[in-house]
Amino acid sequence: MLQLTLNYVPYSSNAGFLIIKQTEVTTLPEYRYIFYAHVYTSIFVLLFGFIQFFKFKSAAGIRLHRVAGYQYIFLLLAFAAPSGLYMGLHANGGIPSKISFIIQSLLWWATTFIALQKIKQRNFTAHRNWMLRSFALCLSAISLRFWKVVIVYLFHLPPMDTYKIIAWLGWVPNLIIAEIIIQKTTNKTPL
Repeated sequence: MLQLTLNYVPYSSNAGFLIIKQTEVTTLPEYRYIFYAHVYTSIFVLLFGFIQFFKFKSAAGIRLHRVAGYQYIFLLLAFAAPSGLYMGLHANGGIPSKISFIIQSLLWWATTFIALQKIKQRNFTAHRNWMLRSFALCLSAISLRFWKVVIVYLFHLPPMDTYKIIAWLGWVPNLIIAEIIIQKTTNKTPL
């Protein structure tokens, strides 16, 4: 993911994904800035999210968990998910892809916001469960690209058909896996 992000440094409207989004880049002046906000913050959201899976017992480790967690939440709620929503409104692949990315970004924002509320209430189990859902949605950045390779290699579908499929495969299986993990690791704790 870091290598993909570095494709957009230095700032350019003719790099990577933006090459196929020239209509949006040229007709929607804000698109490029929102896209870059999404790319530049999402890489840190992924990093801060991964940190949360380490078990910290020391005071310094717990502090790192808390600081990284608040960075994850802030960057996601303020930038990554809202910019993802905007980009979803302009997604390739027509209505099916747009619906998928819009739902994903709304769920990503909502699961993270609920996780924040749960930690403020000191409901650690519910907080963990909602953060697991949030991070499952965050990992769509990786799983979408994984599924793209698999589908292109196995089925040789036209690019837009592939995109419509991976728009959903990028996050729905992740969320299902998160729910299975939650069910197996909690004692039916109220959410």
